[in-house]
Amino acid sequence: MKIQREYWKLEDLEEISIYDISERELFKYVDPVTEVPPIPFKNTLRSLPCDMDVFIPYNDGEDFIIHMLGLTALERGNIRLKDVEGRLLSECSPGFHSIFHKAFYEVYKTEKPKKFRVNYYENDKLARLSNVKILYDMGKIILISELKYTNETKFLEENFKNYDENKANLIEYFSQTGSYYKINDKYSWTQGVYNIINRSREENDEYYNIIFDLAIPEDRPLIDKIQKKLDSGVAAYESVIRIKTHDGILKYLDLNFYSKFDENDELISRYTLIKDITKNSNKQITRPVDFLLNGFKKSKKQALLVEPLNQKQYEYSEGFYDIVEEDKETYSNRKVIIENIVEQETVENFRRLFNREISELEETFTYNVKGNPENQKICEIYIEVFEFGQEEHSIGFLTDITEERSKQIALQEANEHQTVLIKEVHHRVKNNLQILNSFLNLEKRAYKNQPNIIIDHMQSRLSSLALLHEKTYNTTDFKNINLKDYIIDQDNKLKSLIGLRDGIEFKSTVQDDINLSIEIITPLLLVVDELTMNAIKHAFPTDWPNKTISKEFRKIDDNTGELIIKDNGVGIDKTKKDMKHSLGCEIIKNLTKQLDGDIKNIDVEKGTAYRLLFPLTMEHTISQ
Repeated sequence: MKIQREYWKLEDLEEISIYDISERELFKYVDPVTEVPPIPFKNTLRSLPCDMDVFIPYNDGEDFIIHMLGLTALERGNIRLKDVEGRLLSECSPGFHSIFHKAFYEVYKTEKPKKFRVNYYENDKLARLSNVKILYDMGKIILISELKYTNETKFLEENFKNYDENKANLIEYFSQTGSYYKINDKYSWTQGVYNIINRSREENDEYYNIIFDLAIPEDRPLIDKIQKKLDSGVAAYESVIRIKTHDGILKYLDLNFYSKFDENDELISRYTLIKDITKNSNKQITRPVDFLLNGFKKSKKQALLVEPLNQKQYEYSEGFYDIVEEDKETYSNRKVIIENIVEQETVENFRRLFNREISELEETFTYNVKGNPENQKICEIYIEVFEFGQEEHSIGFLTDITEERSKQIALQEANEHQTVLIKEVHHRVKNNLQILNSFLNLEKRAYKNQPNIIIDHMQSRLSSLALLHEKTYNTTDFKNINLKDYIIDQDNKLKSLIGLRDGIEFKSTVQDDINLSIEIITPLLLVVDELTMNAIKHAFPTDWPNKTISKEFRKIDDNTGELIIKDNGVGIDKTKKDMKHSLGCEIIKNLTKQLDGDIKNIDVEKGTAYRLLFPLTMEHTISQ
C-alpha cells in the first residue's frame, strides 16, 4: 500500500490517494481492549446513503477504539461488527490508523471538523473515491463518508439519468458549478455548464467539448497539455483554464476530471466537474502565469512584472514589494512609484511608454524608497509591450542592483587608490635614492681615504630605506605607520650588519601607539640611523666592554614625540656638543630640519646622549 497526500486550497480539503490496498488486509483479528455499549438507531444509520464510523479516544488521543463501522467498511473487509468493536484502531486496522490517526487527533484536540477526499487506486487507475468528513461529538470521533465507484459505467449512467434534474440545476446555478459525462465519444452537459458559459443548449453540443472550444488563445497550449494528459490514461486530473464566453466575458474555470478505462486502456467514460472561480481568481487558483511568478518567489532582489502598464489587471512577484518596500495587500498600481525615481530622464521615458510613444523601456535609475532620499536603491527595469491574440500586453523585470553597484563603485575607487599608491611608492623611491646619492657624494669627499666607513654608512642607510619600502609596499595607509614595528626591525638589521661584527648591543623602547605618516617616518629613521652610525664610529674603542646603544621613543603630548638616544661609550668633548664639527652632524641637522624637529645633546653620566623632538603629524601629500 502506498499513500500520497495533497492539500487543495480552493476546496479547503486534503486529498488522500491510496494505491493497491488489499481489502482483506485492512483488518486483523485482535483481542478487544474494552466492551463498548451498543449504538442506538443502528438500523436507521445503516439506511442512510452514506457510511458512519464511530471511534472512542483512547489514552488522550494516542489511539482510538472502534465503536462502530459502517456497512460499506464491513463489507469491504468481509468482517462483522463484533469482530472489530472494542479493538484499538492501530492493532485492528493499521492501514486506516496510518491514514486517519493524525486527522482524528487534530479533530479530538480542536473539536473542529476536517474534510478529505480519498481516492482508491488499483493498478494505477482510480477504482473509487470517497468524500469524508470527520467530526467530534458526544466525546467520540465520527467519520462520515460517501463512497462512489468509478469503475462501474452502468452506475454512472444510471446515477446521471435518475438524478433529480431540477434540484441539480438549482444547486449548480447558485454554486456556479456544472459537469459533463463523456461516454461513447459523446458529451452530456448539465445546465450548470450553460449557466457558466452564458448560452443555451445547442444541437451539436454532444459532439465536441464546448468548454475547451472557448479557451482563450494564451491557454490553448494548456488545453493541449490537458488533452495529452487525459489521453495518457490518467484516472484523475485537475487544472485551471481561462475561457471567453460568446458575449466577451473572461472566466476562470477549475476542472476536475475522473476517467475510467478498460483493460486495454481505452476510455469507457469520463466525468468532469466544472466550477467558475472567477471571483477568487486573484488569490486562490493556479494559472499558467503562476508558474512564472513562483519561479521568482524566493527572489528579494528581482521581480517579474506581468501587465505592469495595466492599472487594474497587473501581477508582480514577491520581489517587487521587497524592492519598493510597499505592502502587497494595500498596494495599487500607482504612478507615485514613478514619482520616486530621481532621474528625470527615466521619468520622461516612463511617460513616453505610458503614451505608447515607445514600446520598450530599459533603464537604470535611483529610487527613493517611499520618497525618502536617505533611503535610496539603484534599480534596473525592463518593460516590453507586445500584441498577442489581437490584444496588447506588457511584461517586465525589476532588479535591485544596489549592492552590486556599491561593490562596483568600491572596486573602482580601490583601483584608483591603488594607482595613486603606486605613484606614491615610485615617488618615495625616487626621493630616497636622491637622498642616498647626496649622502654618498658628501662622504666620498669627506672619507675618500676611508672607503670602509662609506660602505658601512651606505649599508645602514640602505637597510633602513629598504625596511621602510618593504613595510609600506603592502599597505594602503601612508598616514598611520606604526613606529614600533620599524624600530624593532631596524635594530635587528643593524645587529646583523654591524652588531655581531663589532660586539654592540642595540636596545629600544617604543610607546605602542605612536603612528606616523610617511613624511615623518622617513627622515626620522634616517636621523636615527645617522646618530646610531656616529655612536658606532666614535663611542667605542676596540676593547670597550658591554657596548650598548639604546633608544627610547614616547609621546610628550598629542602633537610632539621625543627620542632619547644614548650610548655607554667614551663620550665627546664639551666643545663638540653643539654638532658643528663633522659631516655626520651636518647630515643629522639637515634631516632634522626636513623633519621640522629639534635636536640637542644632553648630559649623561657616561657616554653620549641626544634628545630629538619631532612632530607627530604633518600634512600628507600624494604625488599625482
